This record gives sequence, structure tokens and C-alpha cells, in this order.
Amino acid sequence: MLTQDNNFKLSHVAVRVLADLTSIHISMIAALVIAVIHPGLLSARASLRPDEALHYYTSVFLFLSLLFPAVFLLSGLYTRPRSYEGNKTMPLFGGIVLSTLLFAIVNFALYRRQQAPQGQVLLFCGLAGVALALPRIVKGALQQRFEVKARVSPGRPSSQGVVLILGGAGYIGSCLVRKLLAAGRKVRVMDSLIYGDTSLHEVLGHPNLELQVGDCRKLQDLVAAVKGAESIIHLAAIVGDPACEVDRQTSREINYAATRMLIEVAKGNGNTRLIFSSSCSVYGATDLLMDEYSNVVPISLYAQTKVDSEEALLEARSPTFHPVILRLATVFGLSYRTRFDLIVNLLSGKAHSEGLITIFNGTQWRPFIHVQDVANGICQVLDAPLDVVSGEIYNLGDSRMNFTLAQLADKVLAEFPSTRVENIENADRRNYRVSFEKIHNQVGFECQLTLEDGIREIKHAFESKMIADYRDARYSNLQFLKLCGTPVCKDELDRQLMAALSTAPVPARHAAPLWAPADAAAVRR
Repeated sequence: MLTQDNNFKLSHVAVRVLADLTSIHISMIAALVIAVIHPGLLSARASLRPDEALHYYTSVFLFLSLLFPAVFLLSGLYTRPRSYEGNKTMPLFGGIVLSTLLFAIVNFALYRRQQAPQGQVLLFCGLAGVALALPRIVKGALQQRFEVKARVSPGRPSSQGVVLILGGAGYIGSCLVRKLLAAGRKVRVMDSLIYGDTSLHEVLGHPNLELQVGDCRKLQDLVAAVKGAESIIHLAAIVGDPACEVDRQTSREINYAATRMLIEVAKGNGNTRLIFSSSCSVYGATDLLMDEYSNVVPISLYAQTKVDSEEALLEARSPTFHPVILRLATVFGLSYRTRFDLIVNLLSGKAHSEGLITIFNGTQWRPFIHVQDVANGICQVLDAPLDVVSGEIYNLGDSRMNFTLAQLADKVLAEFPSTRVENIENADRRNYRVSFEKIHNQVGFECQLTLEDGIREIKHAFESKMIADYRDARYSNLQFLKLCGTPVCKDELDRQLMAALSTAPVPARHAAPLWAPADAAAVRR
């Protein structure tokens, strides 16, 4: 049975028509030459003179030859797959027999006086049948004998390639893992599980998921993780300004030095695409609308490590290594490892539990993005052609999602109308509005979920008892690291590697003093 080809292309049909016409004309020329040279071999009729053969070819056959591709087209041999289900030869021979029979009938009915000898016509039909059928039969046999894999465009990853997610058990990673698995991708997660593995419990038995417990600062763990991976998504980090200040050395090792080591390991293992999770906080404090070409002014250790990692990745770009930088807007929303040290989530939690929210510097701007939209955006960049995204920096978010903190407070009040708002000015001068036109225009990304969606789902989580106490240390990177301590790099060789890789040249534009949190209770991105 033949099945319709959904990938039908006119250019492909034109090539196959041309190939068949060439075979048909070669067959007729061969038959005419034989009829001229050895007339008795084909028919008892008088020999065919060369001028008669030429006249027949030019005045009759050139027109009649078009019957063959016309019949093939109508019978579906050009508009259906080249590999057939069931008996592959019958549809092909049916088309050939029908076209040669129709040729003989039309040749006899319309051109009686200019007919070639009957033997020559029969010879042509035999030669044409062989010339048309043999290449298709041989190709089908070879396809059946050998596994033929579809060619993958160099601009897109294979759907069967392993995607490595560093930090896949975290706030963003646990959502991303599920989206990739749902899309049929093979996923390998490497995570130190500092915050536990409950975020992945539901999918640990999935046949396309592999979990490797490891430290991104440990060379042996990193080499094992990247082996055989087609693409890498780098989410592993100590995330947030206050959390990075708990142990500055460890933060710089994990957020920057490990990235430098990952670059070398990935390039050595032939990993082509590396997507790096950066942050819009690299823009610091400004009243301008910032895009990917704006100067970065990191005013926190967290932002500084992101800028340094970006530069290391872009400098390492080569024809075989393609880094992509995603500067994330301020993330919010429920995850499988929910955080309440992010401002939207925290304000929603305080409004529900305490009826009071505190807004620091309400006129300051922030861009926002739901955690599920972050995962969607990463998936889109992962599937985008390399010639579009290689070596590019993208702000990941939506220009419609820029709000002042006072506007955010109003949205929280709309869901928790009895809440009181306390406005306080402090020393945190971070202020940035961000343009997301580049990723929208080049990749087609836009956010699907709003601030209101995120606030409502958090409200529902409290009302349904899914979350009991937002102040639990497991919901805060800062509180958890203060309580349990930062992960220590134990191996001497790994410590020396991290020490060597932790130092980075600081360009003049990054010379601004690093911000130290004046109020640990304030929320930082």
C-alpha cells in the first residue's frame, strides 16, 4: 500500500521527472539505432533508414515521451514515498506497463504513417521498463539491506541526541527535564543534589532519563557527564545575589571556574551546542531600556560571575563549538523545586500568610518571566538552527513583562485584597527595563504566562495545602546555604583546578564595586 508523502516538494519531483525522461529517451535512441543497424533482428519489415529514424524521433517520439511522466504523476509514483509498504515492485511495474501500453496505442492511432517497426517499439518498451524499474528496485533493496538514517540538518540537533542538563534538579531544570522528556528527547541530568532529589522523583523511572549525581567542579564527574551528549544546557550555579555572598569563593568556583572547565571538556568531547543560563541582572542600575548590545554593569558577585562566564563562552566559539547565552528575566511561578526567595513568589507568600508585603524602592523596574516559559524558551533555542543562534546573546523574556515593583504590588493586591503594603527606600539601586525583541524576532519566543497567572497558582498552592510554610529553608537558596553550608570541593586536584580557573581579567566596564546586601531580608535576583 502506498502512503501519501507529507514532505512532497516540487523540486524533488522535477529531478525525478528529468531522470525518467532521460532513461526513456536513451531507451528509444538505443532501439532506433538497433533498428537501423540490425533490422532483421527486430522485424521482417524493410530496414529503417537513418533519416526515417531521426524523423520519427523528432516529430513523433519527443511528444509521446511525455506520456511516461504524466502517467507516473497521476499514479502517484512522484508524489509518494520512494520506499513502499507491502509489495514494492507491483505499483512501479503497474505504472510502467500502463505508460508503455498507452504509448503504443497513441503511437499507432495518431501516427500510423510515421510508425517505427513493431519490433522496434517492443524493444523500446522492454528497454524503457528495465531503465525505469532497475534503479528503483536496486535502491529499495539497498535500503532494506542497510539501515538508512535520515540526514539531520547541521543547523538542528537530532531528536535522538542526548541533552545534558547541568543543574537539572533545580528550580528551572526540573521543569525543563519534563518538557524535554515530553518532546521525546533523551535527557541526562548531572546535579550535586544539594537541595535534594524530590524535584525529580516523578520522572526518575523514565526510560529516557539518566541521573548522574556529581559536582560540576569535579573534572571526573564533568567528563563522564558530557560523554556522548549532543547538546549541553548549563543551569548549575549558586543562584541569587545574597546566596552568592554566603561563600564568595565557592560561588565563584561553581558559577565561573566550573564554566571554564566545562568549555574545555565539551570542546574536547565534540559537544557542539552549549546553552548558558545568565541573568538580566548583568545590566545593573540604569534608566535606559537595555538590549543585548547595551553595556553590562554588574553590581553583585552573582552578576559578575555571569558576565565573566559569558565572555569565556563567547571567546571559545569555533566552527564546531556553538555557545548560546540566555539572560533570564526575574523568574517566578511554581516549580517542582519551588523557590520563595524570588520577589513575585515571596510577595505572594507573604500576602497569603501575613497580610503584609514590603516593597523596596517601588519605582524600580524589573522584567519578569514564569519558570515554565523559561523552560519553553530554552527548548526553542535548543531546536533553533545553529546558523541563527550560534554565538548569540538573547534576553529571555517578553517586553510586555516589564513592571515596576509598585505595579507588581498592585497585582499581588488584586489577588489578596486585604493585604497591606509597606514602602521602604534602601540602598539597592538596581533598576532595569529590558528589550526582548531579539529573541522574539530571531527565535519566535514569547511568554505564555502572566504575573497574574503566577500569583494565582501560588495562591492556589497555599489554599490547597500544597505548600504549608513559604519560610521553610528548602524554599530559599540563601536560608538553605546558611543552614547547611555551601558544598565543599574535597579533591586536591579539583581544588587546584578551581583556583587556577577562578581568576578572570576584569575589563574596565566591570570595575564597579560589587554590591553587598544591606538587608538580608530583601529579595535579590
